[in-house]
Amino acid sequence: MDRATDRYDGVLAETLAGDLGIPRVVAFERVGSTMDVAHALAAEGAPAGTLVIADAQTGGRGRAGRRWVSAPGAGIWMTLLERPADASALEVLSLRLGLAAAVAVQPFADDAVQVKWPNDLQIARRKLAGVLVEARWRDAQPEWVAVGVGLNVVPPADLPETSGLRAHVARLAVLSALVPALREAAATRGGLSPEELAAYAARDALAGRRIVAPVAGIVRGVAPSGELRVTATDGAEHRLRQATITLAD
Repeated sequence: MDRATDRYDGVLAETLAGDLGIPRVVAFERVGSTMDVAHALAAEGAPAGTLVIADAQTGGRGRAGRRWVSAPGAGIWMTLLERPADASALEVLSLRLGLAAAVAVQPFADDAVQVKWPNDLQIARRKLAGVLVEARWRDAQPEWVAVGVGLNVVPPADLPETSGLRAHVARLAVLSALVPALREAAATRGGLSPEELAAYAARDALAGRRIVAPVAGIVRGVAPSGELRVTATDGAEHRLRQATITLAD
C-alpha cells in the first residue's frame, strides 16, 4: 500500500520544491512506482517540473519492465514530469538525460561516472543508475514525458554488479544538482550537439568494446540522432536504435 508523506529526508515537500525551483514535490515513504504516480498526475494537469519522489518503491521498473530494487533510504527513486515542445528531441532524450545525470552526480562519486547506451550510468562497469523515459502522446505531439531515475546512493549488498556514490553522501545534495540538470536537458531542442557528442564520448562505457548481438562488431560511439554506432566484423557500419545488446566480455 502506498504511504504518502509531507516531507523527504526531513525537509517539507513544499520547501524542497522551492529549493529545487520546481512547482511541486509529491513525496512518499513507500510507493509502488513513482512513474505511475507521475503519469496519473500529468493526466490531471500537473505542471512541468512536478517531482514525484519516494524513500522506497515496491514496484520500481527499468527498461523493458525490468524490476529495479528500490530499498528504503538506499537511493534516489524519482520521476520528473516534463511537457516538451520539440517532439524530434525525444529521439535523443534518454541519452541526453543520462549524460546530464552523469555530469550532475560526478562530484558525489569517487570514480568516473560513465554512460552506457541507451539509459544506464555506471562506475567501473557496475550499474549506478538507470534513466527511464515514458511519453504520452496526443496525435503527433507529446502531451508529457515522465523521466524516471533510479540511482543507488548505497548499492544493494546482494547485487555485486551494482555501484553507489561516495560514502555519507546526502540525498538532498544529490537532488539539488540532479533535478536542475535534468530539467535543462529535457528543455533542449534537436539532436545531440557536437559538444554533447564530445561529452558523451568522454564518458562512453561501450566505445571500443565488442558486442555479439544483435550484430557482432565493435562499438564506435553514438550518432547525433542517438543510435549506437557499430562496425560489424565484415566491416559494415550499423546504427542500432532501441536494441538490447550483448557484450562479448
